[in-house]
Amino acid sequence: MDFAKMMKQAQSLQKEMEAAQKRIEALEVTGTSGGGSISILLAGKGRMKSISIDPTCCKEEPEVLEDLILAAYSDAWSKLEEKRRQEMSGVAGGNLPMDLIG
Repeated sequence: MDFAKMMKQAQSLQKEMEAAQKRIEALEVTGTSGGGSISILLAGKGRMKSISIDPTCCKEEPEVLEDLILAAYSDAWSKLEEKRRQEMSGVAGGNLPMDLIG
């Protein structure tokens, strides 16, 4: 394979990566727990955008509420990771490590 062709493929891959990263940044997922009494919205890079707590949860012991929040975050994170994998599956035949997409 000649150098010019390799460079063109590298540039093409870079453009695909940049486009996929922009789509990932725009993603939003919601994780829930406690039958929907806790919900957490995460942005594509994992930043928490919002949390919603049903007031009836506040009557629970603090440890129960903490566990519900952690469970909702874990649910959201799992969904986000799956969407990120799906987004990246088309780039380089899906053979890129997840740490490249941040």
